[in-house]
Amino acid sequence: MEEKKTTKCGGGFLAFVLGFLLSVVAGWVVFPGLLYSELDQPIQFSHKIHTEDQGLTCDSCHFFREDGSYQGMPTNEQCTGCHSDVIGQTPAEAKYVQEYVQKNKEVPWRNYQYQPDNVLFSHKAHEPFECTECHLDVAKADKAPKYYENKLSGYSKQTMKMWQCERCHAENGVSNACHVCHK
Repeated sequence: MEEKKTTKCGGGFLAFVLGFLLSVVAGWVVFPGLLYSELDQPIQFSHKIHTEDQGLTCDSCHFFREDGSYQGMPTNEQCTGCHSDVIGQTPAEAKYVQEYVQKNKEVPWRNYQYQPDNVLFSHKAHEPFECTECHLDVAKADKAPKYYENKLSGYSKQTMKMWQCERCHAENGVSNACHVCHK
């Protein structure tokens, strides 16, 4: 009579499952922490004070130039209409006046939606849409959201992704041909 040899595969299966779970956790938790730097804006900015208390709207500070191009982040020239001197009691405003206004130096704001150079994006073409359809709704925020910068590309984690643009174009009957959005 022959004896049957048996092998234990329970230990190998358990090691596989544990290794798989550790890999998934590392991929979801550890890797993004290694890939992105968590940064603050150079000056802590309260949109809430400017929108609720001062009655400003998004396009009071972020607007189109005469040629239809988007102006982007506000400049000292825009802000010094009110902030040539410290008018409030916040340390952020005092820092802004002392470090930027008095030194005639622009604030190096971090742009959450900076697009790669090969993307041709027109805010003028998207004017019928509300800003918050693509951008974070920060009107009631007392501080700017964290900025997550990809250590490899230098772009913000919050930058709109191509699939989001494609989905919106498809939903609104706009062409998704490459030349529509890319140079």
